[in-house]
Amino acid sequence: MAQYGTKHGHAEGVLAVMFANPDVEVAGVYEPDRERRRELEKSGQKTWSKVRWYGSPKEFLDDPSIVAVSSEGRNIESLAQTEEIIEAGKHVFYDKPAGDNWPQWARVIEKARTKGLLIQLGYMFRHHDGFCRIADWSRSGFLGDVFSVRAHMSTYITEEQRTVIADHDGGIFYDLAGHMLDQVVWILGRPRKVTSFFQNVNTRSPNFRDNTLAVFEYENALAFVDIAAMEARPMARRFEVYGTRGSAIMEPFEPAGTLRLCLDEARGGYGAGENVIKIEDRPRYVASLAAFVRDLRGDKQPDRTLDHELLVQETLLRATSKLPA
Repeated sequence: MAQYGTKHGHAEGVLAVMFANPDVEVAGVYEPDRERRRELEKSGQKTWSKVRWYGSPKEFLDDPSIVAVSSEGRNIESLAQTEEIIEAGKHVFYDKPAGDNWPQWARVIEKARTKGLLIQLGYMFRHHDGFCRIADWSRSGFLGDVFSVRAHMSTYITEEQRTVIADHDGGIFYDLAGHMLDQVVWILGRPRKVTSFFQNVNTRSPNFRDNTLAVFEYENALAFVDIAAMEARPMARRFEVYGTRGSAIMEPFEPAGTLRLCLDEARGGYGAGENVIKIEDRPRYVASLAAFVRDLRGDKQPDRTLDHELLVQETLLRATSKLPA
């Protein structure tokens, strides 16, 4: 594997996991911004100190020994970089979200489909113990008919970070909500209608939205996703699913500790009423990269289809007004 770009907020974390995975050989990293590369080379950080730096993307895009590439550029540049990777016939571990240009993203997905390539978005909760349990209970009917999903994933970021993200409509919602929408559409599918409420209440940059909520309407359900950029640490990140036969609530989901499962009657090894369940606190990216490698080896089918990756991004862009709601 190679890595294209270093400016995504998860770039170093993903690269460190690549280095730690015994089934992955990190061939090198390309960063188009020379000043950024010099900064990383001089940083003294352990991960970057191990890197072989490419001088041109052709060095890895034209190298037949490179099977896959992690796409870790800033969100404003990563979609074009991902398209280059797919054009070169490489699989992609693509850190979220998938850009602002919907026609381009749809084109990249179709190119990958035609070429038989895997694109796995870097939504880091797909292998989270709590989210996996809740999704299984929701999709299997264990909770009855799901009628409500509520997700809260706020953060605290600096003015400088907000200025960078202000390039994107939706501000902090664009940056983080995809993690929650990945879960919402996995449980409920495509929403019929999306209504958004976006404010700027605490940011100097007038283009940034720092206090956001979107409501996703389904035939028999509602989903609520709210994200803010100025919540005091530690953040109270919370995920809730309510069904006609039970509910599941997890707070916080990082670090994972417990979740609360309520059932109308005993089943599945759980009692009627409240059950407090201990969940495993798994490190970010590790299981996702391991699953990606197993997919490429043909050891299993991908956890999400290309159609799912397309749907998550469509739903995000409907919320940020890049697509009709």
